[in-house]
Amino acid sequence: MHETWDTVEQLVDWLDAESTVSPEVARLLRVLKISEEAGEVAEAIHGVIGSNPRKGNSDTWDDVRSELCDVIITSMVALKTITPDAAKVFGERLAWVAERSLNR
Repeated sequence: MHETWDTVEQLVDWLDAESTVSPEVARLLRVLKISEEAGEVAEAIHGVIGSNPRKGNSDTWDDVRSELCDVIITSMVALKTITPDAAKVFGERLAWVAERSLNR
């Protein structure tokens, strides 16, 4: 998991270097980006089941999986952007959810 967070940190550094907005605006945009990516998951699911007659069956479950990964990556980038110790915060939250959910 350490390697994953190192990659996320590199992505944040890259985004920071390329950003043309203030750090405060960049932080907000990265959190809002999660909603955009979640919308792409929903769009892919519609494509899997063919609910849009104009597009038909335009996506596969592989597309849904890829979009879900994008949501996770985007969320990790947003978390790292607003929290220097994102890995610790995420680990603690995951442990809390697991404790609450699995040890009833």
